[in-house]
Amino acid sequence: MKLTYIEVGQIVNTHGVRGELKVQPWCDSPEQFLDFHTLYLDGAPVTPVSVRLHKGNVLLTLPGVEDMDAALHLKNKILSVRREEMHLPEGRYLNAELIGLTVLDSATGAAIGSITDVLVYPANNVLVVRGAKEYLIPAVPSVIADTDLEAGTMTVHLLKGMATDEN
Repeated sequence: MKLTYIEVGQIVNTHGVRGELKVQPWCDSPEQFLDFHTLYLDGAPVTPVSVRLHKGNVLLTLPGVEDMDAALHLKNKILSVRREEMHLPEGRYLNAELIGLTVLDSATGAAIGSITDVLVYPANNVLVVRGAKEYLIPAVPSVIADTDLEAGTMTVHLLKGMATDEN
């Protein structure tokens, strides 16, 4: 199922004394944060006054946040964007959209479980699927046959050794 809002980062601290916020981005790359024109904070839309990158984090200034005290009140808040504002190539999905999908075996059509987590590694992501067994499934095109967010399913080619209790 497609999400309406996607969490894209968390305010982790202040930066300086003029109300700038340090945000830990949860995007594919911190640069992606620069494309967001409207953020949602506690469900309310806010348009950043300024956004810049600094040491792998995002420094953000929001309207009405003009000093460190005002910025401190926002610490640990989550920032979101509307899903429709994120432009992903065909066949690319956000990790948050994959959580909860029912995973089907392409050979039998049987449900093997649902995605409970996405582990991010440099080579490729790994899907944690829990059902009768736990599976660690590499998120690569040769393994993932189909993803249907509307139906809430992902079809995969299971290989020997993907279940955590198999040798």
